[in-house]
Amino acid sequence: VVIIDTDHYYGISVENCRHIRITGTGSNADFYGFQINRVLNGGGIGFLKLSSDFELDHMSIKNVLFSAIVAKSDPNCLFNSTRDKFTQYNTLIHDNYLENIGNEGMYIGSSRFNGQTVTCNGTDTLLMPSFLDGVRVYGNIIKNTGWDGMQISSAVNNCRIYDNLIMFDSQDEIYGQMSGILIGGGSKCDCYNNYISNGKGNGIESYGLGGYRIFNNIIENPGRSYYPLDLKKMVFGILVNDISVQHDSSFIILFNDIINPKSDGIRFLSIVSNNNLIASNAIINPGNFDYYENGGFSYKGIDSYVMIPDKSSRIAVKNNYFARTSDSAGFAASNFSLLPQSPLIDVGYPENHGVDFDFYHHLRPFGPGYDIGAFEYNPAYLGNAEHEPALKPMSTLFPNPVKTNFTIRYQNQNRSEVVLRIFNLQGTKLLEHVRNQVPAGAQTIAENVEDLPEGIYLYTLRIGNQSHSGRFVKVTPK
Repeated sequence: VVIIDTDHYYGISVENCRHIRITGTGSNADFYGFQINRVLNGGGIGFLKLSSDFELDHMSIKNVLFSAIVAKSDPNCLFNSTRDKFTQYNTLIHDNYLENIGNEGMYIGSSRFNGQTVTCNGTDTLLMPSFLDGVRVYGNIIKNTGWDGMQISSAVNNCRIYDNLIMFDSQDEIYGQMSGILIGGGSKCDCYNNYISNGKGNGIESYGLGGYRIFNNIIENPGRSYYPLDLKKMVFGILVNDISVQHDSSFIILFNDIINPKSDGIRFLSIVSNNNLIASNAIINPGNFDYYENGGFSYKGIDSYVMIPDKSSRIAVKNNYFARTSDSAGFAASNFSLLPQSPLIDVGYPENHGVDFDFYHHLRPFGPGYDIGAFEYNPAYLGNAEHEPALKPMSTLFPNPVKTNFTIRYQNQNRSEVVLRIFNLQGTKLLEHVRNQVPAGAQTIAENVEDLPEGIYLYTLRIGNQSHSGRFVKVTPK
């Protein structure tokens, strides 16, 4: 393990570099082979000044004054970093752990999409920041940030934000810097399968170009701890606004679970967009429940709990589920997966806009219709070997949550050694399972984790020279 503990202004700085990967996977005993444990006067790691085509993974960053990860090239008078001269390609940031971060957990791309004024040779000049093309941010864990959990801006093409776990964002309560995930100006990013829990800010803020989907996210208790007695300081599960929206572009908001938001489940303020759809979302116990019922807003919206204050918002709201309590939704006690008697099963809106998997990447739909919310009910994922799921993606762990045992199905390209390792959230190895000379083809590996306490765990499955990472939830059998 490489450990950095410093009073300096950064842990690692990468400047003017292309085609570089920094990966902590060289350490078999630790999930995070690089560990920036403290930066007294600055941030964790920066990819700056014309850096492009880079990948960062399996790094732990803790206790930094500013942002943990910065990946952008701000325009200035000295570098050819303006939009007409430079594009930041292929930004891959995955499987990292960020904790106790002073500002944003991640600051990717310039937040000044419409330009910033810089004094060059005594003259104020409007400089346009570079575009980002090809962004993948996934599998990261972000815990306790002063500002946004992550902010991704100016990502105009081929951007995806998925499978991240974000807890306790926006703890400094700085106005304009409060969200779990911020899709910033100039971005066009699909945002899905993220779990955002107990932050003080909005779960997901959307200020991008439009033309993207927000789906399969679980947003729990957004803003509940932010001035809990002041109902005028509103916080939402999902907020959509017209900061940089392209005229007549669309937002598709599907299959999200929004639980106990301080104010509205979804607040949709875009009037520039068109053909928008909010469908098959489960919104439970929004703080404005009574406010709606008492007619507190001049325009109630198409459905309660999806607040659309302006009638000119061109939007369809279909087949969402609203309730006071989670019990009525038929959620499992361990998470928000569906019990067999759930009223959310098979009653979702029939248009899925290409979403053919659920929060755990299980196939969607199962049965005659789509289910409402982040999970698709399927008895196969309770561990019944007779109904094992099809192999998608390369490796699949089920059931999830795990009570005693789980199975991973995977594809082995060549005869090779296969190693399963299980880690706690901090990246310390707890278990290891080695199989030698596994034949090529579809395979399974089983593990008993009955002795692990309840919680969230990481795993890696190393198949020959390839490595796959993921998470699972361990629950106590009832």
